[in-house]
Amino acid sequence: MRVIGIDPGTAITGWGVVEGDGSHLQMVAGGVITTPAGMPLPERLQTIYRELTTVIGQWQPETAGLEELFFSKNAKTALTVGHGRGVAMLALANANLAITEYKPLEVKQAITGHGGADKQQMQQMVKLLLGLDDIPRPDDAADALAVAICHLHSIRLRQLGG
Repeated sequence: MRVIGIDPGTAITGWGVVEGDGSHLQMVAGGVITTPAGMPLPERLQTIYRELTTVIGQWQPETAGLEELFFSKNAKTALTVGHGRGVAMLALANANLAITEYKPLEVKQAITGHGGADKQQMQQMVKLLLGLDDIPRPDDAADALAVAICHLHSIRLRQLGG
């Protein structure tokens, strides 16, 4: 099964496509969509939507995992990230992909076995689980790959009745 994982944002949206059959995982592609800080928000959102739609068309995932918002102390930042997340969700929905949302804690538990993992532990496990020579860069792409791996694990558990 081929899945796409999304680490949403407005400045940087990470995406990662992973294939898996339950016992083997393989990175298909990964990257980021970036928008300049000075660009007006509507244009940033258009860029995210347009580029994510292109990624979906190119890599043809069967389903999608989307990271939920981690609420920061800064409400304005959370709201802005929420706009990016909404546009990502729209691109996935318009591609008729089933979307499952995951809390950051769920992703950490699926990848490392515990929810208190730091960024370095997460990145090392993504590298290990996907059999890569190097940690995927930038961080947002690695985070999106982690969401995709989490989604594949979740699908597998549901298939096993767990």
